[in-house]
This record gives sequence, structure tokens and C-alpha cells, in this order.
Amino acid sequence: MNLYMIYIDRYPKKPHTISVMSKNNLPLSNQTILITGSARRLGKVMALAAARSGADVILHHAHSPADVEGVAAQIRSLGRKAWVLEADLNDIEPTQKLMQSAFSLAPLNALINNAAIFKSLDFAHTSITDFSEHLQINLTAPFLLSQAFAAQYQGKQAGRIINMLDWRALRPGKDHFPYTISKSALAAMTSSMALSLAPGIIVNGIALGAILPPGDEGFSPSLIKHVPMQRWSKLEELEDLIIWLLSAPEYITGEIIHLDGGRHLV
Repeated sequence: MNLYMIYIDRYPKKPHTISVMSKNNLPLSNQTILITGSARRLGKVMALAAARSGADVILHHAHSPADVEGVAAQIRSLGRKAWVLEADLNDIEPTQKLMQSAFSLAPLNALINNAAIFKSLDFAHTSITDFSEHLQINLTAPFLLSQAFAAQYQGKQAGRIINMLDWRALRPGKDHFPYTISKSALAAMTSSMALSLAPGIIVNGIALGAILPPGDEGFSPSLIKHVPMQRWSKLEELEDLIIWLLSAPEYITGEIIHLDGGRHLV
């Protein structure tokens, strides 16, 4: 059994399991994590997984106040702290202020750059507005937030940054042109940041494939016809991976792990 499987066997996934354990036994106890775009979908999934594993969570949203307050309430019901920050990541000034606001709430241990836009545009139909918006939210915002996090982080253990990517980032095609370009650049930035910020901060990425966000179960089965594993990723698999990366050995940095059922191989 490898190290990853040993860890997952010890990771408590369900709230009723956690309720009988000491917080100090949880992998993310005494940590505070900022997750961008955590009001809905996969950001919400990761926020709740982090809370179930002992973390306090700073939730970021841009235009979803009701949704994000619901996530905060769920986190608090688990006995964890939750804060809510609003910032439009398509605007540089509020993006720059976001990290300052986060550190004013609690000492951060980790940043997950999750917020993104994903428009189905090919090269010919991508306007300069579309292109700029994808670069700003998917690339520039993670750069600004990561830079500010690195400047303010003072933890005794290595801080952690996780960039949420896509299998397309390492196998660019002609579909979703501005999205793919922005995520490809983010993949390159992940490697460069790992070099720039070591040893004080470790930087890794997760390249997602076919995964069904909550409420999106109606997607066509044709979307997984090229996936070697012949199925959608389970949300639990994302939860396991994000918790592992947030608590994995500090010697692991600069990695981009594909959670895509092998889609990037074909």
C-alpha cells in the first residue's frame, strides 16, 4: 500500500465520523484556508471537505451572497470558523485587497485558486474582451493573490498554494480557446511559482477532467467517451485529493496531478 492510500484510509470523510474525533487528530486542524470561488459547485465541495478535515475557511465569492452564506453556515455547523469575503476578480483593485482582508481575519496557511470562467469560444469567435476577461480571472487573479499570500505568510511550516487547472491546460486544443490559453499559462505559472517560493511555500496544481459539480448531473454521457476510465470523476475523489495536497509532505512541490481518468493521455 502506497503513502497516498495509507493517508486516505486515515482521512475521515463523513461528518458523523469526525464528530467522535478530537480536532487535533484531523489532518487540517489549526489551519485556515482561503478558497476563491467557493460559493457554489466545486469550490463549495472543497470548502466543506476542508472544514470536515478540521480547517477554518475563508470563503470568497463575487456575486453569490446567498449561496456563500449557506456554505458558511454549513461550515459553522461542523464546529469550524467561516468568514465571507466578496471581490470581483475581474477587477484588479478588489483582487489586490482580497488577500489583505483575508489576513486581517486570521493567519492563512493555504490558498486555493479555484475561481474561473469557462466560455465555449473558438479562436475566430474570441473577442478581445473575452480574451482579457479569461486572462484576468483565470491567470492574473491567481498571480496577484499568490504574490500577496507569499508576501504576508509567516507560518512555521511551509505555506501551500493549490492552483485548479484543467487537463486541457497540458493538451491544448482548439475548443474553449481563451479558457485553455489562460489555464495553460496558469500551469506554467504553477511550476515557476514552485521554484520562486520554495522552501517557504509549496505550490501544486490539480488538472481536472470530467467531474460532475453538484446539480449538474444532466450532462451527456458522450462527454466521457474519450475518458479511459469510462466514467465521471466522483466528488469524493476531488475531496480526497485536495485534503491530501493540503497536508502532504512538504517535499512535494511543482506537481500537477491529473484527476481526469486518463483523459490527458489520449
